[in-house]
Amino acid sequence: MTAATTTHLNFTGNARAALEFYAAAFRGQAIIRTYGDFGMPAEASGSDLVVWGLAAAENGFQVMAYDILGAPARPAPSTRRENGVTITDQPFFVSVRGDSLEEVQGYWDGLADGATVIEPLAASAWSAGFGMLADRFGVTWVLDVAEG
Repeated sequence: MTAATTTHLNFTGNARAALEFYAAAFRGQAIIRTYGDFGMPAEASGSDLVVWGLAAAENGFQVMAYDILGAPARPAPSTRRENGVTITDQPFFVSVRGDSLEEVQGYWDGLADGATVIEPLAASAWSAGFGMLADRFGVTWVLDVAEG
């Protein structure tokens, strides 16, 4: 038997945009199903929001997301560097590890559009490349090159 984990992100109205953005950043595709697809009347508020979504790529990347129906917008997350230390109010980061700096740089470039860079992608004591950013949707990503 095998088990796999997939990060599942919860949004308040922009899950579709996030899934399409992540699919593009990782050169994959997004599969999106709305509340309306599962029977909510088209005229109902939120019927066009995502109830089930997946962004996946052949390289193994995948992330799921949905829109919390009726949820109020959340305040912007706070993650920053101060005196060499990461300060955050976030309960988790999404971590992506690649085999080469070139591979990780490609993912970084895709995610960086509209992002707040917390720590630039650069060599670190443990990796040929490590960086952290909060994307345009407020999700904090940690990217690094696997030690090899």
